[in-house]
Amino acid sequence: MLTTDDKKLIQQVCERSSSHLEQFGAEALERMFTTYPQTKTYFPHFDLQHGSEQIRGHGRKVATALANAAKNLDNLSQALSELSNLHAYNLRVDPINFKLLSQCFQVVLAVHLGKDYTPEVHAAFDKFLSAVASVLAEKYR
Repeated sequence: MLTTDDKKLIQQVCERSSSHLEQFGAEALERMFTTYPQTKTYFPHFDLQHGSEQIRGHGRKVATALANAAKNLDNLSQALSELSNLHAYNLRVDPINFKLLSQCFQVVLAVHLGKDYTPEVHAAFDKFLSAVASVLAEKYR
């Protein structure tokens, strides 16, 4: 699945983005809520206005989880086990939302990384985020 080069690119981007986790995560969530308004149903208690504290806080959680997964590329199931359980058994989030958020997160990376978001980085992140979405959906089966 992920080649050695893919892993290197993923980790480089995560290191470069580490000081922007809240911003990138919040932007990805806002994009998802705007582009796919049906995803708002899982956040009825959130203030979904641009820049809200709840969006920023949850964005930080999402981006931190992705950064943690990037540090554990060889064992994503273990690294994401708690999140997988939470989303499947407690929150009962439709697994398609993981893919939707992944798409939005890639747009955010492309916007912020500009020319450094090369086709190779895009391909590596696409594989990585697909693997993350798959792991998060494992418990639904």
